[in-house]
Amino acid sequence: MNLSDIGLQSNFTAIDWGIIAVYLLGSVAIGFYANRFVSNMADYVVAGRALRSCLAIATMVGSELGLVTVMYSAQKGFTGGFAAFHIGLVAGVITLLVGMTGFIVVPLRRMRVMTIPEFYEKRFGRGVRVLGGVVLALAGILNMGLFLKAGTAFVTGLTGMTSDVELKIVMSVLLGLVLIYTILGGMISVVITDYIQFVVLAFGLLAACVFAVRELGWDSIITTVQSLKGTAGFDPFHGDGFGAGYVVWMMFTAGLVSCAVWQTAVMRACAADSAKVVKRLYTWSSIGFLIRFMIPNFLGICALVYMSRRPELQAAFLPADGNASSEVTLAAMPIFLGQILPAGIIGIIGAGMLAAFMSTHDSYLLCWSSVLTEDVIAPCAGKRLSTRTRILLTRLFIAVIGAFLLVWSLWYPLEQDLWDYMAVTGAVYFTGAFALLLAGIYWKRASKTGAYLALIAGFTAVLGLAPVRKLLALDQLGSRLDIEFSGEVVGLSAATLCLVLMVLGSLLFPDQAATNRNKEY
Repeated sequence: MNLSDIGLQSNFTAIDWGIIAVYLLGSVAIGFYANRFVSNMADYVVAGRALRSCLAIATMVGSELGLVTVMYSAQKGFTGGFAAFHIGLVAGVITLLVGMTGFIVVPLRRMRVMTIPEFYEKRFGRGVRVLGGVVLALAGILNMGLFLKAGTAFVTGLTGMTSDVELKIVMSVLLGLVLIYTILGGMISVVITDYIQFVVLAFGLLAACVFAVRELGWDSIITTVQSLKGTAGFDPFHGDGFGAGYVVWMMFTAGLVSCAVWQTAVMRACAADSAKVVKRLYTWSSIGFLIRFMIPNFLGICALVYMSRRPELQAAFLPADGNASSEVTLAAMPIFLGQILPAGIIGIIGAGMLAAFMSTHDSYLLCWSSVLTEDVIAPCAGKRLSTRTRILLTRLFIAVIGAFLLVWSLWYPLEQDLWDYMAVTGAVYFTGAFALLLAGIYWKRASKTGAYLALIAGFTAVLGLAPVRKLLALDQLGSRLDIEFSGEVVGLSAATLCLVLMVLGSLLFPDQAATNRNKEY
């Protein structure tokens, strides 16, 4: 059953549209204002490396707490119950440990790199940087490929709008606004809008939780999850729920990778004023990494309870066979909010959520476009690219990536939870990147050959995508061989393979030049 067959209702009014319109137009005005302060590539990509602690923390949490984060976390709460809280817990604890130790991020800041592939060149040479830049940009663009689909599901549920034409117009306008102020202001406009969005969204999410508990009742939420999910709704290690393998996968992806390896988060460390600020940034941001999962998880759980009480919604969201489509469960949380929140409050929360949609897009667009310029085009062109040309190329890539996202979000079928799609596509990059960062920073014998092998091995992670598994009949093959090809198993296997090949390649093909470069830092 599709959402268009349900006949959605919402308390959304013209007043709420007015609140959202004023907020979004203000974001564009910020882009025009921030353009005055862009004079070189460092200003455009890392805000001149001048972020102090408070602003750095706000922009880190603001960017990571995007609409897509709220949507995929709420979906996990809807499908997994309270057991989904383990994702936020491991994210918060590991980010705190990174902040206390400075693991990976402090060495990167001390080397004053703007992107992770720039580190590759310092450590392993230009060729590794170019390949790493291509892999990072490809995986990153695919990773954000369904952001618009998540935004569409949010607008559908919150407003009750079901016309495909109207939805496409709204999402195209939103993407266009993001492109305008990101192209104009770069990281400076991203930082300013992230700060504002952080304040608005924090208020909106807390208000939504209050209304949800008041509508459903705390005791009723607990007992309903127990009735629907059983022990698996509370225990993430339970075999009928997430399972131990998934928890380990989350420790790596939602924990270590999301804060210390993923380029959009590392950009905040590179933009920090000093290594001391980097540690403080991650230590305090650990709270944000915790709540960015757990609060949306809770709203998704509340949506599950709400749907179980509405016979007209049960057929779509809680079918008898238990196989609700991923695109339907993705829309559960905004539908729930659209039906319980009063007019005016919906507009404020909607503005915060759509601002979160835009803030995540701006960070990612700027990140992948700057990687293509600085780590693929510029190294191949040598020193012939002027600052003006680099900024122009970055802006051009932002526009091209935006056009791709519009097409991909409409074409790709979502056949697994959105968070699992993002973890798998991101793994194409971060499984190899983790091996290069870990070995390159902390092991002097790491070589260029090992780096190449690790980057290439990361492509095996794509086997975790549901459409790829279906195309290659991997699930049927796994059944015959008694091997599981789930996203977490494929991802962990790819990460292990990258580390093994990094070590073997370095031992079998030592690179003396790489060792000498390592002594410089």
